[in-house]
Amino acid sequence: MFTRRNLLAAGTASAAALGTAGGAKAQARWQFATPYQDTNFHTKNVKAFVEDVAKATNNAVQVQLHTNASLLPMAQIKAGVQRGQVQMGEILTSAYGNEDAFFEVDGIPVLAPNYEDVQKLQRLARPYLEARFQRQGMMVLYTVPWPPGGFYSNAPVTSLDVFKGTRFRTFNAMTNRFAVLMGANPTLVQATEVPQAFATGVIQGMVTSAATGVDTQAWDYCKVYTPVGFSYTNNAVFVNRRAFEALPAAQQAAIKEAAATAQTRGLQMSRDAEKETTDTLGARGMQVLQPSDTLKQQLAAISRTITDEWVARTGEDGKKLIEAYRA
Repeated sequence: MFTRRNLLAAGTASAAALGTAGGAKAQARWQFATPYQDTNFHTKNVKAFVEDVAKATNNAVQVQLHTNASLLPMAQIKAGVQRGQVQMGEILTSAYGNEDAFFEVDGIPVLAPNYEDVQKLQRLARPYLEARFQRQGMMVLYTVPWPPGGFYSNAPVTSLDVFKGTRFRTFNAMTNRFAVLMGANPTLVQATEVPQAFATGVIQGMVTSAATGVDTQAWDYCKVYTPVGFSYTNNAVFVNRRAFEALPAAQQAAIKEAAATAQTRGLQMSRDAEKETTDTLGARGMQVLQPSDTLKQQLAAISRTITDEWVARTGEDGKKLIEAYRA
């Protein structure tokens, strides 16, 4: 039987076999691990990227995509690519905030409140992100933001006081800190586990994108969605640098070009997904309620606190980034 261990071993072996990549018949057979469902727009973008790579390299670089954490869970993907178990991966960068606080910048609540500001922050943060991946033997290919997050609850969220004392779903260090600051009990729950967590009372609220709400069929466990532009967290698609550098220059260039296309396409898909998925939540019976002034003011106050804390943790890099972003 071809087990996950066999597959990972095969992926490592295929990377090692690239020494003859300059030959006419040389092929790279890579494994690509992503934690997201096939229905998610990020996954659709990744599939298009993989197809673009195959076409641009005349099938010399063949990438087998493993979706929905079927090969590696989110927490293991970055290390898997770093070790060469798989050649490519996709992660939510802010989920690795415990490893490096810099990864959390796009998770700061309402720091970048719209897509224009998100692109500015993303552009300024990219060199810092690339440097960190490079030091660990990897290379960032492209990043794409999630649509902005909103609150999921079973009662209207007129202020953050609604969540005091409740068990609030978190998925990275930043949402964990946010839950603490508003007086909730942070509870780590992965996206695939959200429906059961709500149904069994493990959590009573969360903040995430409408896209994740559709993926998890939020209308089955929740009544109210309050879009607040909480954060536009980024997914990063990256590659093992040794595997990449073993390719001929023309194939490297083709992959970079496909990545640039995926970044542009992914941004538009994110914009489209924000409207489409919010509309879907409403069409499925959820109340979509706009935030009150009180809620906006409370979010802004917490954002200032978390931004200051983030700068203190990230030192000179964080200070330079926030100063450049606010300039």
